[in-house]
Amino acid sequence: MTQELSENPNPLRELSPQDLRAHAAEAMTRARARSALLTDAVDDSDLVRQHSKLMSPLVWDLAHIGSQEELWLVRDVGGREPVRGDLDEIYDAFMHARADRPSLPMLGPAEARRYVGEVRAKSLEVLETAPLEGSRLTESAFAFGMITQHEQQHDETMLATHQLRRGEPVLHAPEPPPARSGRLPAEVFVPAGPFVMGTSAEPWALDNERPAHEVSVAAFFIDTTPVTNGQYLEFLTGGGYDEERWWSTAGWAHIKQAGIDAPRFWHREPDGWWRTRFGVHEPVPVAEPVVHVSFHEAEAYAAWAGKRLPTEPEWEKAARYDPATGRSRRFPWGDGEPTSDQANLGQRHLRPAVAGAYPEGASPLGVHQLIGDVWEWTSSDFGPYPGFAVFPYKEYSEVFFGPDYKVLRGGSFGTDVAAVRSTFRNWDYPIRRQIFSGFRCARDAGRGES
Repeated sequence: MTQELSENPNPLRELSPQDLRAHAAEAMTRARARSALLTDAVDDSDLVRQHSKLMSPLVWDLAHIGSQEELWLVRDVGGREPVRGDLDEIYDAFMHARADRPSLPMLGPAEARRYVGEVRAKSLEVLETAPLEGSRLTESAFAFGMITQHEQQHDETMLATHQLRRGEPVLHAPEPPPARSGRLPAEVFVPAGPFVMGTSAEPWALDNERPAHEVSVAAFFIDTTPVTNGQYLEFLTGGGYDEERWWSTAGWAHIKQAGIDAPRFWHREPDGWWRTRFGVHEPVPVAEPVVHVSFHEAEAYAAWAGKRLPTEPEWEKAARYDPATGRSRRFPWGDGEPTSDQANLGQRHLRPAVAGAYPEGASPLGVHQLIGDVWEWTSSDFGPYPGFAVFPYKEYSEVFFGPDYKVLRGGSFGTDVAAVRSTFRNWDYPIRRQIFSGFRCARDAGRGES
């Protein structure tokens, strides 16, 4: 009997309108609490300062969150008058590069907080009355989910800004769990064949995740866990940054021009390699996944290890495909929302967990820590799926399609559950390292291997 390939149904679609409104309100409230934590942790001078040309001032991010919420929920869904129509241009991310934003007439910290608070009060009023059917924008509370994801994405960006700021630690969190998986195999075999990639069932999925479509991949092996600091140290201390043969032409040119010889935030001390993490200086922990490496660094390590980076379809098949049913799951462990026993998400911890910390989060094929801990570089360029359609605006995805961006998957310790799933696609320039990016390797399966 041939299995019918499909994706699992989504639990969100089974909620009553009342429960759906409560779910959306809770997600929005959780996002706002995190925004407040990240902005209240520093004084006003830190809020308005640009800590890196790669990042906006924290106060710009905060007011931008409010501006987008006003545009989509208050004006578009709610049909209400503007709260602050004079702010639209100032907080348009496509009009102003990050490096230029400090020169804008931004709202000050107190004004920004009042503004986002006023917008949120009106948005929750809209949520109470908006029909959750009859319009694609409001179906299953999509617009409220989109704005929640937008805020959580900026929260992760603000967390990356905190990593770049200088000074004493201001963020604190408990340590992640220890390894609980016992000894794991180095890699997992993924059989050849088709699976369903992307989604048509996820109500809050964004346009670049859609639609679900069948993809076939050849058999391959994939690392059981992300590459650890200890493994990466072998590459580094073995001269990996000194040997051109491991690097692409673009990667070699970049690290030489930029003077890169280790992951970002690492530095050499007489007693070994140390790193700076949210103001804390500590020895590099060998069992954690490596983080703050570029695509070029990940690709060079993979070549040095005799492997390669997985393609985006390979990564998703390893994360979602259930060989027992032929279905693609919502998450590696199933369809339920992530728990603290399954993944390191939501800024619950301020670091990746060690390899083997989340056995309950493994995929049916036995691949671990695919969700959370570190965003994982793939070898794929960012592009549309067959049947892609812009929704609700082209600037979310379409304007970024092309070879300039590489796809990252899986989320990081700084990603909220609302903004990640096994179909979620992130993308960035291959030189970027301030993001919470790591990787795992893959290799082709030779004939007869399994």
